[in-house]
Amino acid sequence: MSNHEHSHDGGHPHTHSHGVIDPSIITHERGLWAVKWPFVALMITAVLQLAIVILTNSIALLADTIHNFGDAATAIPLGIAFLFARRKPTKRFTYGYGRIEDLAGVAILLLILFSAIFAGYESVNRFFHPQPVSHLLAVVIASILSFAGNEGVAIFRIKVGKEIGSAALIADGYHARVDGWASLAVLVGAIGIWLGFPLADPIMGLVITISILFIVWSSGKEIFSRMLDGVDPEVLHEVEHAAEHVEGVKKIGDIKARWVGHKLFVEMAIAVKGNASAKEGHDAAKEVRHQILHHLPHVGQVMIHVDTEKDFGEEHYKIGRHQHGDWPLHSHD
Repeated sequence: MSNHEHSHDGGHPHTHSHGVIDPSIITHERGLWAVKWPFVALMITAVLQLAIVILTNSIALLADTIHNFGDAATAIPLGIAFLFARRKPTKRFTYGYGRIEDLAGVAILLLILFSAIFAGYESVNRFFHPQPVSHLLAVVIASILSFAGNEGVAIFRIKVGKEIGSAALIADGYHARVDGWASLAVLVGAIGIWLGFPLADPIMGLVITISILFIVWSSGKEIFSRMLDGVDPEVLHEVEHAAEHVEGVKKIGDIKARWVGHKLFVEMAIAVKGNASAKEGHDAAKEVRHQILHHLPHVGQVMIHVDTEKDFGEEHYKIGRHQHGDWPLHSHD
């Protein structure tokens, strides 16, 4: 069903493919690509920062370095998720392994939260046990390099995440972006120390901590929403819009959608005329599926139930009170 011929403007038919399961391997490869190179870049950045932390004793830079190490570490659960996503569905896991990507998103949130707690603790501790910060120029250079590196990683991950529909990868991209802006807080702290205000360093450490917590909250809402099968209502509107003008479709209803990893699974019911043949019902469902694939990116599966107009709606599938052998009287509503 995934390869078929149709006509666009001008009436010239041509063949194209709407790959649903097998061609999605391309998205997994893109996901791995978007994980691998940022991991290398952030590890190099974090190691260089760590050397400067040891040299300068800056708590704000330490908080930023911890965050960069944490950001690099998020590549591990994401990489595992994308590797599993390449595997074919099995008789036990009939929907495939896309949910592992959601679990990877939770692991990323926990890593980010841990980095926030640790950075916050170190910053508060520095208020009570102040220590001098030296080599301010090195701190400034480290903060600027960290900002540039994190912003580059953020742009890359968000772009690829949106291309393949990965909430975990997008969350990780925004995490890198916040981390980049937090790196500029290190710069502000260094300037504060240079101006004679040594508490600027731990204050900026706390600012970084708060910024990390904000990204945990915003990314967490998206990731847990997907885990609970939540979708943007606009998705359902797009499904309805795609199907409503298909020839032969008289009614549309019972539209459902959910994310399995970075693939969208859609279910719906359509009604055709009462005297429609099985082929006419099949053709209508086929064209509805075709239109959904055109209107919505990242679709992994479309399931369409076909009824006649007079039998359309859930009420026609209710089974009244009845009895099987020795079973008690019961119904299926």
